[in-house]
Amino acid sequence: MSEQNPGLDPKEIQKVKDACRKENKPYILNENEPQGEEFAHFLFVGDYEGKEVIYDAVLYTLRLHHSSVLYEAAEDKTAQQFPNYKRWDFEEDANGELLLPEDLDEEAENFKAEVMAELEDTDAIKVQEHVNVDPDFDYGVALEACLNIEEVTEDVIKKFVNDFNSNKLVLDNTLYSFKHEDEEED
Repeated sequence: MSEQNPGLDPKEIQKVKDACRKENKPYILNENEPQGEEFAHFLFVGDYEGKEVIYDAVLYTLRLHHSSVLYEAAEDKTAQQFPNYKRWDFEEDANGELLLPEDLDEEAENFKAEVMAELEDTDAIKVQEHVNVDPDFDYGVALEACLNIEEVTEDVIKKFVNDFNSNKLVLDNTLYSFKHEDEEED
Protein backbone atom coordinates (compact mmCIF):
# COMPACT_ATOMS: atom_id res chain seq x y z
CA MET A 1 0.00 0.00 0.00
CA SER A 2 1.41 3.31 -1.06
CA GLU A 3 1.49 6.24 1.31
CA GLN A 4 0.44 8.37 -1.70
CA ASN A 5 -2.97 6.70 -1.56
CA PRO A 6 -5.50 9.30 -0.27
CA GLY A 7 -7.81 6.51 0.97
CA LEU A 8 -5.20 5.75 3.63
CA ASP A 9 -4.87 9.36 4.84
CA PRO A 10 -6.38 9.87 8.33
CA LYS A 11 -7.94 13.19 7.23
CA GLU A 12 -9.66 11.53 4.27
CA ILE A 13 -10.75 8.64 6.48
CA GLN A 14 -12.29 11.13 8.90
CA LYS A 15 -14.19 12.78 6.02
CA VAL A 16 -15.74 9.44 5.10
CA LYS A 17 -16.56 8.70 8.75
CA ASP A 18 -18.22 12.12 9.06
CA ALA A 19 -20.21 11.55 5.87
CA CYS A 20 -21.34 8.14 7.15
CA ARG A 21 -22.36 9.68 10.48
CA LYS A 22 -24.29 12.41 8.64
CA GLU A 23 -26.10 9.75 6.56
CA ASN A 24 -26.57 7.60 9.69
CA LYS A 25 -25.19 4.59 7.79
CA PRO A 26 -21.99 2.56 7.99
CA TYR A 27 -21.26 3.48 4.34
CA ILE A 28 -21.78 6.19 1.74
CA LEU A 29 -22.60 5.59 -1.90
CA ASN A 30 -19.76 6.36 -4.29
CA GLU A 31 -21.53 8.94 -6.43
CA ASN A 32 -18.72 8.79 -9.01
CA GLU A 33 -19.69 5.22 -9.95
CA PRO A 34 -22.88 3.74 -11.43
CA GLN A 35 -25.49 2.14 -9.18
CA GLY A 36 -28.16 -0.44 -9.99
CA GLU A 37 -30.59 -2.93 -8.51
CA GLU A 38 -28.03 -5.73 -8.76
CA PHE A 39 -24.90 -3.78 -7.83
CA ALA A 40 -23.75 -0.82 -5.76
CA HIS A 41 -20.50 1.11 -5.39
CA PHE A 42 -19.88 2.51 -1.94
CA LEU A 43 -17.22 3.61 0.55
CA PHE A 44 -16.81 2.57 4.15
CA VAL A 45 -14.12 2.69 6.81
CA GLY A 46 -12.65 -0.52 8.19
CA ASP A 47 -9.39 -2.16 9.21
CA TYR A 48 -6.87 -3.64 6.83
CA GLU A 49 -3.79 -5.31 8.31
CA GLY A 50 -4.33 -3.46 11.59
CA LYS A 51 -4.70 -0.02 9.99
CA GLU A 52 -7.83 2.00 9.43
CA VAL A 53 -8.54 2.44 5.72
CA ILE A 54 -11.28 3.47 3.34
CA TYR A 55 -12.71 0.54 1.43
CA ASP A 56 -13.80 1.44 -2.09
CA ALA A 57 -16.33 -1.34 -2.52
CA VAL A 58 -18.61 -2.84 -5.11
CA LEU A 59 -21.26 -5.35 -4.08
CA TYR A 60 -23.21 -7.30 -6.68
CA THR A 61 -25.58 -10.23 -6.97
CA LEU A 62 -24.50 -13.76 -7.76
CA ARG A 63 -26.96 -13.73 -10.68
CA LEU A 64 -25.20 -10.70 -12.20
CA HIS A 65 -21.81 -12.38 -11.71
CA HIS A 66 -23.13 -15.54 -13.40
CA SER A 67 -24.30 -13.46 -16.37
CA SER A 68 -20.87 -11.88 -16.68
CA VAL A 69 -18.98 -15.18 -16.48
CA LEU A 70 -21.42 -16.76 -18.95
CA TYR A 71 -20.93 -13.90 -21.41
CA GLU A 72 -17.12 -14.03 -21.10
CA ALA A 73 -17.09 -17.81 -21.70
CA ALA A 74 -19.25 -17.35 -24.80
CA GLU A 75 -16.95 -14.58 -26.04
CA ASP A 76 -13.94 -16.85 -25.57
CA LYS A 77 -15.57 -19.64 -27.62
CA THR A 78 -16.63 -17.14 -30.27
CA ALA A 79 -13.06 -15.80 -30.54
CA GLN A 80 -11.82 -19.37 -31.04
CA GLN A 81 -14.38 -20.03 -33.77
CA PHE A 82 -14.05 -16.65 -35.49
CA PRO A 83 -10.41 -15.48 -35.56
CA ASN A 84 -11.39 -11.94 -36.60
CA TYR A 85 -14.02 -11.58 -33.86
CA LYS A 86 -13.66 -8.33 -31.94
CA ARG A 87 -14.86 -8.17 -28.37
CA TRP A 88 -16.85 -5.04 -27.76
CA ASP A 89 -17.39 -2.79 -24.81
CA PHE A 90 -20.94 -2.04 -23.79
CA GLU A 91 -21.78 1.56 -24.55
CA GLU A 92 -25.10 3.34 -24.10
CA ASP A 93 -26.64 6.30 -25.87
CA ALA A 94 -28.15 9.30 -24.05
CA ASN A 95 -31.37 7.32 -23.44
CA GLY A 96 -29.53 4.37 -21.87
CA GLU A 97 -30.03 2.16 -24.93
CA LEU A 98 -27.23 -0.25 -25.86
CA LEU A 99 -25.14 0.91 -28.82
CA LEU A 100 -23.90 -1.86 -31.09
CA PRO A 101 -20.54 -1.49 -32.84
CA GLU A 102 -20.77 -0.56 -36.51
CA ASP A 103 -18.55 -3.47 -37.62
CA LEU A 104 -20.61 -6.10 -35.78
CA ASP A 105 -20.24 -9.59 -37.28
CA GLU A 106 -23.80 -10.95 -37.25
CA GLU A 107 -22.69 -14.56 -37.76
CA ALA A 108 -20.28 -14.35 -34.84
CA GLU A 109 -22.91 -12.69 -32.63
CA ASN A 110 -25.45 -15.42 -33.47
CA PHE A 111 -22.83 -18.05 -32.64
CA LYS A 112 -22.12 -16.30 -29.33
CA ALA A 113 -25.84 -16.28 -28.48
CA GLU A 114 -26.09 -20.00 -29.25
CA VAL A 115 -23.05 -20.74 -27.06
CA MET A 116 -24.55 -18.72 -24.22
CA ALA A 117 -27.84 -20.62 -24.50
CA GLU A 118 -26.03 -23.97 -24.54
CA LEU A 119 -23.84 -23.08 -21.54
CA GLU A 120 -26.91 -21.93 -19.65
CA ASP A 121 -29.03 -24.98 -20.57
CA THR A 122 -26.31 -27.38 -19.44
CA ASP A 123 -25.50 -25.45 -16.24
CA ALA A 124 -21.88 -25.41 -17.43
CA ILE A 125 -21.16 -22.13 -15.66
CA LYS A 126 -21.25 -22.20 -11.87
CA VAL A 127 -20.41 -19.36 -9.50
CA GLN A 128 -20.18 -18.86 -5.75
CA GLU A 129 -20.14 -16.04 -3.26
CA HIS A 130 -16.78 -14.34 -2.84
CA VAL A 131 -14.97 -11.30 -1.51
CA ASN A 132 -11.78 -10.02 -3.12
CA VAL A 133 -9.63 -7.36 -1.48
CA ASP A 134 -6.94 -5.44 -3.39
CA PRO A 135 -4.67 -3.14 -1.37
CA ASP A 136 -2.86 -1.93 -4.51
CA PHE A 137 -5.52 0.57 -5.42
CA ASP A 138 -5.48 4.30 -6.09
CA TYR A 139 -8.02 5.17 -3.39
CA GLY A 140 -8.03 3.16 -0.20
CA VAL A 141 -8.42 -0.58 -0.51
CA ALA A 142 -10.55 -2.03 -3.29
CA LEU A 143 -13.15 -4.55 -2.22
CA GLU A 144 -15.32 -6.61 -4.54
CA ALA A 145 -18.09 -8.71 -3.00
CA CYS A 146 -20.55 -11.05 -4.66
CA LEU A 147 -23.47 -12.41 -2.62
CA ASN A 148 -26.39 -14.70 -3.41
CA ILE A 149 -29.05 -12.03 -3.02
CA GLU A 150 -31.92 -10.91 -5.24
CA GLU A 151 -31.15 -7.21 -5.05
CA VAL A 152 -28.56 -4.88 -3.53
CA THR A 153 -30.52 -2.74 -1.10
CA GLU A 154 -29.58 -0.33 1.65
CA ASP A 155 -30.22 -3.04 4.26
CA VAL A 156 -28.06 -5.55 2.37
CA ILE A 157 -25.17 -3.06 2.19
CA LYS A 158 -25.51 -2.18 5.88
CA LYS A 159 -25.48 -5.85 6.88
CA PHE A 160 -22.50 -6.55 4.61
CA VAL A 161 -20.42 -3.66 6.02
CA ASN A 162 -21.29 -4.54 9.63
CA ASP A 163 -20.56 -8.25 9.10
CA PHE A 164 -17.33 -7.51 7.22
CA ASN A 165 -16.06 -5.07 9.83
CA SER A 166 -16.92 -7.39 12.73
CA ASN A 167 -15.39 -10.46 11.02
CA LYS A 168 -18.81 -12.14 11.04
CA LEU A 169 -19.22 -12.35 7.27
CA VAL A 170 -19.88 -15.95 6.27
CA LEU A 171 -19.78 -16.80 2.57
CA ASP A 172 -21.76 -19.61 1.01
CA ASN A 173 -19.31 -21.81 -0.93
CA THR A 174 -22.10 -23.63 -2.80
CA LEU A 175 -21.74 -23.45 -6.58
CA TYR A 176 -24.80 -21.96 -8.30
CA SER A 177 -26.01 -21.76 -11.88
CA PHE A 178 -28.82 -19.50 -13.10
CA LYS A 179 -31.32 -19.39 -15.93
CA HIS A 180 -31.56 -15.92 -17.41
CA GLU A 181 -34.71 -14.74 -19.11
CA ASP A 182 -34.30 -13.37 -22.61
CA GLU A 183 -35.16 -9.68 -22.25
CA GLU A 184 -36.23 -9.47 -25.89
CA GLU A 185 -39.18 -11.79 -25.21
CA ASP A 186 -40.98 -9.15 -23.08
